Amino acid sequence: MTKIRVDLLLVEKKLAESRSQAQRLVMAGQVRANGQLVHKPADKLAKDVLLEVEKGPQFVSRGGEKLAGALEKFDIDVNGLVCVDVGSSTGGFTDCLLQNGAQKVYAIDVGKGILHWKMRKDPRVIVMESTNARHVESIPELIQFVVIDASFISLKNLLPAVKSWLGEDGGEVVALIKPQFEAGRKDVAKGKGVIRKPAVHRRVLKEVLSFIVEQNYSVHGLAQSSITGPKGNTEFLAHLRIPSAEGIDMQAAIDSLVPPDEEEGDGEITLS
Repeated sequence: MTKIRVDLLLVEKKLAESRSQAQRLVMAGQVRANGQLVHKPADKLAKDVLLEVEKGPQFVSRGGEKLAGALEKFDIDVNGLVCVDVGSSTGGFTDCLLQNGAQKVYAIDVGKGILHWKMRKDPRVIVMESTNARHVESIPELIQFVVIDASFISLKNLLPAVKSWLGEDGGEVVALIKPQFEAGRKDVAKGKGVIRKPAVHRRVLKEVLSFIVEQNYSVHGLAQSSITGPKGNTEFLAHLRIPSAEGIDMQAAIDSLVPPDEEEGDGEITLS
C-alpha cells in the first residue's frame, strides 16, 4: 500500500490548511495516527490511517486567555468595534479581540517581527511594529476600544496617549496593571523581579487608579488576572471608560483583591 508524508496527508484530509501548518501541528505534538503520537512531518503513513489533530491553544499566545477572562468578567462586547492593542507582542490580545468579533485591530508594539503569522496575515489587523505607543498622537480612524498589555513601561506613560485616540463619544479600555513595572526599583530588586508583598500590590493599585482618575477616566471593573505574568508575578486587569462616569468603589475593589494589612498601615485611596 502506498504511503505518503504525514504533512501532505493532513492537507489532503483537510485537517490542515497548508503543508507548513501541518508541519507545525506535528512538531507541536498535536497529531496522532491510529492513536499513536506522530513525531516527524516526514513520517510516511498509509492513506487509510486514522489521523486526529488534537485541539491546541485557543489563542496565539496565553495573553489571549487573560483578555478573554476580562471580557467575560467585565461583560464587555467588542463585536463590530475598531480596536487598538498596545503592546501586541505575539498577538494574544489581538487574536482574542478578533475571535470575539472585533471589526479591526491596530496592533502596536515597539518590537519588530514578533507578531504571529496568523495575526500578521489577517486583513483585519493593521500592523504597527517598531512603534512606541506613547508617541502615537492619533489613529487613522475612530477608536472605540483599547487593550493594553505593555512591559517595561508604566501605564502612567501610556494612558494620556490612549485618551487622545478615542473620539468625542469616548470609549473603553482594558489595561493590565503589572506591579513589577509600576513599583519602585527597590521593591522590584528585593524580589528579583517578582513582587510578592501584598502591601506593594495595594500601593501600586492605589497609585495607578488615582492617576487614572486624574486623567478623567472612570474605573468600572478591577480583577486579578487568572494567569500570572513572567516569573509568577501577580497582575491585575482594570476596565476603564472615558469620558468619566460613575464607576466602582475602588477602595472596596482593592480590599477584596488584596486585603489590607493593619501592620502595614494601609490607608484609603485619595483621589484628586
